[in-house]
Amino acid sequence: MPSDRAPIILWFRRDLRLADHPALTAAAQGGRPVIPVFILDDETDALGAAPKWRLGQGLERFAAALENKGSRLILRRGKAQEVLRKLIRETGAGAVYWSRLYDPDSIARDSAVKKALEDDGIEARSFAGHLVFEPWTVETESGGHYKVFSPMWKSVRNREIDAPLPEPGRLNAPESWPGSDALEDWKLGAAMNRGAAVVQDHCRPGEAAAQERFDWFMEEAAERYASRRDMVAQDATSGLSEYLSLGEISARRCWAVAQRDGGKGAETFRKELAWREFAYQLMYHTPRILSGNWREEWDGFPWNEDERFREVQRWKHARTGVRLVDAGLREMYVTGRMHNRARMIVASYLTKHLMCHWKIGMEWFADCLIDWDPASNAMGWQWVAGSGPDAAPYFRVFNPETQAQKFDPDETYLKRWIAEGQVDPGAEALSYFDAVPRSWNLSPDDPYSEPVVGLKEGREAALAAYQQRRS
Repeated sequence: MPSDRAPIILWFRRDLRLADHPALTAAAQGGRPVIPVFILDDETDALGAAPKWRLGQGLERFAAALENKGSRLILRRGKAQEVLRKLIRETGAGAVYWSRLYDPDSIARDSAVKKALEDDGIEARSFAGHLVFEPWTVETESGGHYKVFSPMWKSVRNREIDAPLPEPGRLNAPESWPGSDALEDWKLGAAMNRGAAVVQDHCRPGEAAAQERFDWFMEEAAERYASRRDMVAQDATSGLSEYLSLGEISARRCWAVAQRDGGKGAETFRKELAWREFAYQLMYHTPRILSGNWREEWDGFPWNEDERFREVQRWKHARTGVRLVDAGLREMYVTGRMHNRARMIVASYLTKHLMCHWKIGMEWFADCLIDWDPASNAMGWQWVAGSGPDAAPYFRVFNPETQAQKFDPDETYLKRWIAEGQVDPGAEALSYFDAVPRSWNLSPDDPYSEPVVGLKEGREAALAAYQQRRS
């Protein structure tokens, strides 16, 4: 049996922070040595190019933050169960703590790890920390999970939550540290190729940057968030999606501060956090949302599923000839992120005007977004496509031209991201051509594309297919 002074291995995943971290707080409170560990297992190694690169950026910053606490981050590669068992033998650790994740692959992995460790006589404990509310704690009055967002939001809107935890002081170190891989040897950014240097200029990873951005938002932007958040050219949103994805800031802290603020903008912001919670509840209770139509009656809908489809390639290259669609995709290639309003329009155009399956877009975003999140990405695409919960009705087809007039009236966003046709395009518009693969053979001197499908023509074809499915 391990002694009560044996080290605790703290297994980090999507929780790269020190503040409001229940597993870290529990490990530090007992006074035992704490060994922070990150494991590059098969599940993590399978991340898309952009989120995997962004993970590397986050790990570098988090390792530095641990150094300031008198600790260090041990990096190991391999199957989680085997790596943890090996570390226990090397260090004499008596416990492994981690923060829970809720996708089916992580649940299966963590359940197997917990059983194996307990069979070995090792304490294995999982903690909350990635969400405000655990998925099984939010139920309808009749029991079971919510399938519609509005009543779910009403049920949690005024719910009391535990106060966010402060970050611990210095962490007790073991008598000797186990060996660690070098982060650069993992080559987490390899698949980004030349795009990494472009996105790097728009990325500020780490907990300190997350806290700074959140503080700015609450002080400067939250009051006008409800009225300005859809204006695609304005810096009017929280900008926290990449930080929440990697757990560089706590969703609970964001909720608590916004709840305390009480203003209309802060209330709208909490509603967006609740939308993220809704996505996680659906992923936990109905994991099919990640791979198939949540509404199974959509299984026979005649979406195109061929990645080689000419229209799909034009969409991926951000050369659809529809400026707001192309601008949104180009923002993603240059910054690794895309404004939420633009995401809806980009997704609607692919699934409705081009009649392409939402999984094509979902998988492309999973490769290109540094703020990729499994639950939000899947639910967002299915919501727009019409096959998901709280879905936009299929007959609601976003018109990119009227959306641009409403949410980018002076065309600032369009000019920021589309170089073709401008006499003197800005650096951000030109950066798109530096970020995308050379094999696309694109140049700012090219003429701007003709529309791959007319907006009226595409809408009518989509509505005809919808009516045929209904009948």
